[in-house]
Amino acid sequence: MDRELRQLRTVGTRFSTRQDGDTPHISGYFAVFNSTYEIAPGMTESIAPGAFSRTLSGDIRALVNHDTTLVLGRTRAGTLTLTEDSHGLRGDIAINPNDGDAMNLYERVKRGDVDQCSFGFEIVHEDTEFREDGSVHWTITDVELHEVSACTFPAYEATNITARERQRDAIRACGLTAWKERMRGVLHNGTENPADQEAAGQSAQRAGKAARPAAGICLPRG
Repeated sequence: MDRELRQLRTVGTRFSTRQDGDTPHISGYFAVFNSTYEIAPGMTESIAPGAFSRTLSGDIRALVNHDTTLVLGRTRAGTLTLTEDSHGLRGDIAINPNDGDAMNLYERVKRGDVDQCSFGFEIVHEDTEFREDGSVHWTITDVELHEVSACTFPAYEATNITARERQRDAIRACGLTAWKERMRGVLHNGTENPADQEAAGQSAQRAGKAARPAAGICLPRG
């Protein structure tokens, strides 16, 4: 996994705990679909249903606070189960009762001391929408999922917000340049060439991909 491309998103959740024979379980939603949340003023983001469908067959870990030395479960080992439903990405972790760190987390979740879910991933595809009010919205439609975590604090970093701002500004700059070129064509020809419109849209999409950030964002409660 390229650490420069890795994204983190966090959701305040309602974990549930249960005993299945001798095995404790932690369950909850690690992502919520179609929830628009604010990255910064004028910038929002959401995750589309099906964004995880392609990647769930991979080897994914459940961690504590994104710490790779504190593994709670793993899909390949059958100790982590991840599924998509209409609400979002749901996970169930079978806790090892002989693992002191895992049991400590289980008790903290049970008491309600830990109630943040987060997931680490890379964006494969997202759609960018500039709205009439001047704001920009990203819809993430396909990801490469690497891990899910139970977190004490949400994964939020100001530097990552700045990366999204750079992406927005790059697309805007590209769009302004394309608009100026189209207006020159209108003045010269008296009409706008449809091919210029299509080219402008493609240029904006390329700018968005080139400026894709690594970001940690807090999602609303699901």
